[in-house]
Formats: sequence, structure tokens, C-alpha cells
Amino acid sequence: MSVQPNLLQTAAALRAELGEEYHDRLMEAIYTDAAQITDSSVSRDASKARLTFDRLLDRILTHPIGGFIAMGVMFFAVFWITITGANIPSQMLADLLLGSVYNALHSVAAALAAPTWLSGLLIDGVYLSTAWVISVMLPPMAIFFPLFTLLEDFGYLPRVAFNLDRLFAQAGAHGKQSLSMMMGYGCNAAGVIATRIIDSPRERLIAIITNNFSICNGRWPTMILMGTIFIGATMPPALASLVAALSVVAVAGLGILMTLLVSWGLSRTWLKGEASVYSLELPPYRPPQIMQTLYTSVIDRTLIVLWRALMMAAPAGAVIWLISNVAIGDASIAAHMVNFLNPVGMLLGLNGIILVAYIVAIPANEIIIPTILMLTLTLGASNIAGAQSGVMLELEDSQVYTVLTQVGGWTMLTAVNLMLFSLLHNPCSTTILTIWNETKNLKWTIVATILPIVLGVLVTFSTATVARLLGLA
Repeated sequence: MSVQPNLLQTAAALRAELGEEYHDRLMEAIYTDAAQITDSSVSRDASKARLTFDRLLDRILTHPIGGFIAMGVMFFAVFWITITGANIPSQMLADLLLGSVYNALHSVAAALAAPTWLSGLLIDGVYLSTAWVISVMLPPMAIFFPLFTLLEDFGYLPRVAFNLDRLFAQAGAHGKQSLSMMMGYGCNAAGVIATRIIDSPRERLIAIITNNFSICNGRWPTMILMGTIFIGATMPPALASLVAALSVVAVAGLGILMTLLVSWGLSRTWLKGEASVYSLELPPYRPPQIMQTLYTSVIDRTLIVLWRALMMAAPAGAVIWLISNVAIGDASIAAHMVNFLNPVGMLLGLNGIILVAYIVAIPANEIIIPTILMLTLTLGASNIAGAQSGVMLELEDSQVYTVLTQVGGWTMLTAVNLMLFSLLHNPCSTTILTIWNETKNLKWTIVATILPIVLGVLVTFSTATVARLLGLA
């Protein structure tokens, strides 16, 4: 093979530009870098490794006690920012979609002389349910997912898995389940998808089945409302918000406990096996890529999950309107369902309306409270707030308390058990569909759907029985 003379001359010229000491400088730089790495990572008898920023943070965030405190503070901050920050945009969306657009659609229907049943079905049923989901679900997801992804980019989430690994290992589960569990606090469907990070099929299945015990966006409003108007309201005004927040945190803590207990039970019965050993490399902390994070969170998570919820909420709205307006005999289908389920609901410290709301609103937990209010007002033959059959409505907190206690006959037991049942009931249909897509197994999809209901019935029945025996209800 011949080499062009010009190429050799060019190489010689470039070598000359580097200078005769180039090789020495290169080797010196390599040894310097190696020494810096050694100083920051190797402890010797006489001296400890140099305390770097990463090492200092790891000492705090992975400390056996301090790590859990930091984790609690971190996630409390994320939840607080999500809940507080979502209030204003949620209200703005509600004013727009449930007010201006809703009224405009009825004006258009009237101008077109559309039949009442058609405008009711499409506007009061389908449109109103999807508008509720958007106004309640979109702002929290648009805040929670970017915050969660920023923590992930920063390198914190692997430290969470490191901290919780021992607890989940003792429960026969995988440490990475803590990450999918955290994702479930935003949306259970997203949490189920997040279990893909777990390599073991057995442990991934445990993570999928127990993800419903993480309270998702759709259930937070129910928790916060009950904690505020029933529990927090019993305290002096200065303590009301704190007590209400603690009641919600207590239910969330119960969800973590149920996750560990059910994981432990599954790993020793249906899903026996040893917890897998895995090596977790803690990545270096790095500045999050904010724009990429926003894009990933909004496109790949928020909008996809929201679209799935809308596809489920639309038919649910139609069903709610139909059962409220189609009568059999002298009562609507909803009234017959409520009367049929009321004895069971009372045994559980709930009532028939709550059970019907959870049945018809299975596509989206966001419409549970509006459905309960609508059924309570219309079936109670009350004219408060101008309630109409099949039309979900929004009320102020004080009005909600009045409606539930004076029209619905609710007590403190009803509110507490609703919080417990909201934690322990079947996943929404979006999550059920996601579980099926991820497992392709009918048996485990049914187990993941039914198991939380069984636990919810047992827990609410127990609390109702104890409260009645003690004369508290």
C-alpha cells in the first residue's frame, strides 16, 4: 500500500506543531486525573477521601435515618407544589370548560333546535364528564410529572430505590418497586408502565398488582375534600388546614403499608420466590435538562395518560346521564341501583349513592365527587344549587358539606370510610386496560382489579363495625 507524500508531510507538520513535550504533557494530565479520582473516592488509613459535593449529598440522602427524612420532605414538597399549584389552573379550566364552553354548547344546541335528549346526552353527559377530567386531571399531571422527571434527571430517584430496597426486599419485592410506586402517585396507569424497569417477571407482577395503593391524581381531590370539610373542620381554624393535611398524609401512609403487606402476602403465596439481587449504580448528580424534561413529561406522559382517561370518561358520562334520566317504573335506573346497593353501603359505613358513583365512574376517579353530589341532590329531591338529573355540578366546600350532611345524611364515619374506600377500591378502567396491555394475562388483570375491592370492603366494614360498637356512629 502506498501513502501519498502530501499526507506524510501534513502529519509531520501537525506533529511539529504539538511540540516535543506533547507526550509528556499528555501523560501528566492522565496521571493528574487519576490522582483526583483516587482522592475523591479512596479512603486510606491516615486520611479520608476528599469530601465532594456528590459524596456530601449521598451522606444525607442515603443515610439510614436522614435519608428517609429527606425523602419524606422531598416528596411532601412535590405533593404540596402539585396540589397547591394545580388549584388556580384547575379553577381556570373549570370556569372555561364547565362554564363558558358548556353554556355556549347549550346555546348552539338551542339554536339548532336539537332534541332535549340529544343535547342532554352529548353535552350534559359526554362533554361534561370529559371537561371534568381535563380540569381536574391536567394541571396536577402537568406539574407532577415534570417535577418527578427533574428529580430523576438530577439523580435522586436511584437514591430512593437504594433507601427503600431493604423494606421491599423484606416484603419479597424488588427495590425498584418504590420508583413505580412513586410514579403511581401521579397516575396509576403511568405507574404500571413504569414497572418495566423491574427485570424479574415475578417482582414486576407484584409491583403492578400493588400500584393501585398509590393515591393517583384522580383520588387526591376526594381525599382533600373529605379531610377539609369533615376532619379539618372539627379543629380550631388555626389548626384546620394542618389536621386536614395530616389526615390525607395518614391515608397515603396507609397505602404504603398496604403495598408492603400485600407484596409480602403475594410473595409468600401466589407469587413465591426469592427477591432478586441487583446491583444499583448510583449515578452522579447532574443539572436537569429542563426543556427536554418538560417535553418528555408533557408529550410522553401527561398527554398520553390524559388521552386514555378521556377515552374512558366520555362513555362514562353518557352512562351516568342515561341511568339518571331513563326510568323504569316510577324511578330512574340510578334510583333503582342506589336502593339495591344501599343496605350493603350502610354496612360498610357508606351508602348506595357512593357505591353507584364508584361503579359508573370507574373510567375516571375524577368524576366521583361530582357524581355523588348530583345523585344526592337529584335522588334526594332537593332543589339546592339547581341540580338536574345526569348533570354533574361543582359546589363550594361549604355547600358540599351542607348537601352531604343535610340531604345525604353523611356523618364523620361516612367521610372517613370514603377516604379509606377511595384508597382501597378497584383501579380505574384506564389502569385496568394498561395492566392488561402490560401483562397480557386475564388472571392477573382480574386479581389486580378485584383484590383492592376485597381489601376495601374488609377495612370499611371493620371500621364501621368498631365505630358502631363504640357508639361513635
